[in-house]
Amino acid sequence: MEEEQQPTIPTTPLLHHPTTRWHHRVLRLKTPLSSELAGSVGDLGTFIPIVLSLTLVSHLDLSTTLLFTSLYNITTGLLFDIPMPVQPMKSIAAAALSSSPPLTVPQISAAGISTAAVLFLLGATGLMSFLYRFIPLPVVRGVQLSQGLSFAFTAVKYIQFNQDFAKGKSGSTRSWLGLDGLVIASLSLLFLIVCTGSGDAQASLHASGDTEDIEQSQSQSQRRVRKRLRVLSAIPAALIVFLIGIIVCFIRDPSIFKDLKLGPSKIQLVKFTWEDWKVGFVRAAIPQIPLSILNSVIAVCKLSGDLFPEKEVSVTAVSMSVGVMNLVGCWFGAMPVCHGAGGLAGQYRFGGRSGLSVVFLGVGKLVLGLVLGNSFGRILGQFPIGILGVLLLFAGIELAMASRDMNTKEESFVMLVCAAVSLTGSSAALGFGCGIVLFLLLKMRQMEWTSCVGFSECNSKSSLHDEAGQFQPLEA
Repeated sequence: MEEEQQPTIPTTPLLHHPTTRWHHRVLRLKTPLSSELAGSVGDLGTFIPIVLSLTLVSHLDLSTTLLFTSLYNITTGLLFDIPMPVQPMKSIAAAALSSSPPLTVPQISAAGISTAAVLFLLGATGLMSFLYRFIPLPVVRGVQLSQGLSFAFTAVKYIQFNQDFAKGKSGSTRSWLGLDGLVIASLSLLFLIVCTGSGDAQASLHASGDTEDIEQSQSQSQRRVRKRLRVLSAIPAALIVFLIGIIVCFIRDPSIFKDLKLGPSKIQLVKFTWEDWKVGFVRAAIPQIPLSILNSVIAVCKLSGDLFPEKEVSVTAVSMSVGVMNLVGCWFGAMPVCHGAGGLAGQYRFGGRSGLSVVFLGVGKLVLGLVLGNSFGRILGQFPIGILGVLLLFAGIELAMASRDMNTKEESFVMLVCAAVSLTGSSAALGFGCGIVLFLLLKMRQMEWTSCVGFSECNSKSSLHDEAGQFQPLEA
C-alpha cells in the first residue's frame, strides 16, 4: 500500500540524500552485484582507445592517468550515486593526435586546465544552471543523437577494419579468423545481445514491486520465459567479454609477461611554458569548451534525469566536478577528463544502476595503476579492437535512443537538423548553434505580433485560421 512506502528524503542542489550516509546509499542496490560489475566496463570502448593513442603518440603517463582517474571514479560514484562516467576530453585528444607535431603533455594539460577553469566558473556562478534551464530539449536531444551515432559509426569501423591508433587511421579490412578477427567480434556481439537484449528488460526484471503477484497472473510458458530472462540478465556479459579480451592479449603476445614491470611511475609536476598555455588553449581548449558544456554537463544531466528520475543530479555539481578533477590532475600530467553522456549510457546499458559500478571501475584502475603502472599500456596494445568496437557500439546506440521521446514533428525536425549538422560538420557546437537558431525561428513563426517596427500597428497573425480551422481574411 502507498502508506507503507518509504518516504523520499529531500535533496539539495549539489548532492542528494544529505542525511543518508554514503555507504548506505551505495550499498542499497536495486540490481544484482553482477550487473553493477558488468556496468563498470560499459564506457571502456571510448576510454581505452583514446588513452592508448595518447600514450603512444603524446607519451602520456599511463600510470598517472590510471591513478587519478581511479580517484575520480570512486569520488563521483560516492557523491552522485549513479554510474557517472569519467571519460577523456575528446576534442583535446583529437587535437593532440591530429596535430603535426602532436601536442606535448604540457600542452594537453594546459588545455585541460583551461577548459576546467571555464566549467568551474560557469558552475560556481550559476550560469550553467541558466543554460540548462533555457536550452531547448530538442537541441539537447540532437547533440545526444549525433554523439551516439558518431560512437556507433566509430564502433563499426573498429569492428570492420584494423586500426592504427598511433597514426589515427583505419587500415585493411579485418580478417574473419584470428584472435582479433571478425569471428571473435561477432561472437561477442551475439553474446551481449542474448544476455542483455535491448537493455530495458534488465531494469524491469529486477525492479521492486509485486513480483510474486505478477508471476501468479502469468501462464506457465510466460513464467519460464521470465525466469530465463532473469538468469540471462544476471550474467555480467560486458565484464566477461572484457576479461576474455584481456586473456587474448597474453595469447596474442606471450612476451608481455617478460616486459611487465611492477609498480607505478613517479608522479611529478608538469613544467609549463607560456607557449604551452597558448598552444593548448587555442588549438585544444577552444574546441573542447562548447563540447564539454553540451555533452559533459547538460546532456549528462538530461540523460541522468531520463534514466534515474528519482535521483537529482545538479548541473552545478557536474560542472564543478569536471572543473575540480582537471584543476587537480592536469598539473601532474593526468589525462584531461570529463563526464560524458555516452559513458553514462554505456554503463547503464550493461547494468550499472548506482554509483557502485564506477566505484568498482575506480578500484580496478587503482590496482592496475599501483601494480602494473605504465606496463599496462603494453597489455592494452594487444587488446582486440573488435571487442572494443562491440562495447562502444552498445554505448552509442543507448545514447542515441535517448532521443526517442520527441513527441511532435516540430521537435523531431529540430533534433534531426541539429544532429545532421553535428555529424557532417564534425562539431557539436555548430550543430547546437544551428539547432538554437532553427528552434527560435519556428517559435517566432508561431508568435502573434501586435506591433511592427516604427509607429504603425500591423496586427499580423501567425496563422490565417481560427481555432475551428476556418479561413479568416485579414482586415484591410
